[in-house]
Amino acid sequence: MAEENEPVEEAFENYAKAGRIAGKVLGFARAEAKVGARLLDLAEKMEAMVKAEGGSVAFPVNLSLNEEAAHRTPATDDLLAIGEKDLLKIDAGVHVDGFIADCALSIDFSGERSKLVEASEKALENALAVMHAGVPVRRVGEEIQKTIAASGFRPIENLCGHSLEQYALHAGQEIPNVARGDYVLREGDVFAVEPFATNGKGTVIEGSFCEIFSIEEPRPVRLPNSRKIVDFALTQCGGLPFAKRWLEEIVAQPFLNLSLADLVKQGILRPYPVLVEEGRGAVSQKETTVIVERDSVKVLV
Repeated sequence: MAEENEPVEEAFENYAKAGRIAGKVLGFARAEAKVGARLLDLAEKMEAMVKAEGGSVAFPVNLSLNEEAAHRTPATDDLLAIGEKDLLKIDAGVHVDGFIADCALSIDFSGERSKLVEASEKALENALAVMHAGVPVRRVGEEIQKTIAASGFRPIENLCGHSLEQYALHAGQEIPNVARGDYVLREGDVFAVEPFATNGKGTVIEGSFCEIFSIEEPRPVRLPNSRKIVDFALTQCGGLPFAKRWLEEIVAQPFLNLSLADLVKQGILRPYPVLVEEGRGAVSQKETTVIVERDSVKVLV
């Protein structure tokens, strides 16, 4: 983005293209996600479609189930399939030259959590309705919190929407899911807005499953396999998050696990464990990406 938070015309065009691709991919995923479908197959099809449509994958497809709120992407040997009682969150990111569109939806296969899904959808709708330049993010969070509470559920307090910049998925500012925050929206800001609703405690904690990583602090490394991973993260991903399964063609097991653990220990890589609702409540999510305008927002997905 240009200085003074005013994206140049090319940036707008790239955001718009990323949004169009993301919308196609999310629509494809909604149709493909059926009981019995393997999560690995769905993730790989979605990521392949992003590339076929002329975009790049901004982060590994997240396919989080039930009490999981985010950060589950399948492992290479993952046999997990969608069950008839599952609540699935599909979260996908597309970038064009680093300009990112981030989007998500929830599918309730049981039919028993439709009101929970509707709560996050309505919260997003109401949040977008109050967003424009000059609005404090606290006001947006208040609208999300109020809408979800009115449906009989709780927002996830320690998850939030986030500002986007070129090759920066979390660029520093937040759209909270509760009434907090001092930042005031500015014309030209780009934000992913993502209400999470739950019938649990309203907070998430880290689980043990982790298949997503990103560069935290690039530094020279001595071991060849570690160098391959760092080079891949920087040159192929531009510093954006990547999946362990993307690396298995360049670093064989068990060396891959050892190298990842070493890089995390050194602070060179950041791990993204699956985030689980603290009370093991079910979680729904709805997300889109917007550009803030003078009197409204431009919705990209």
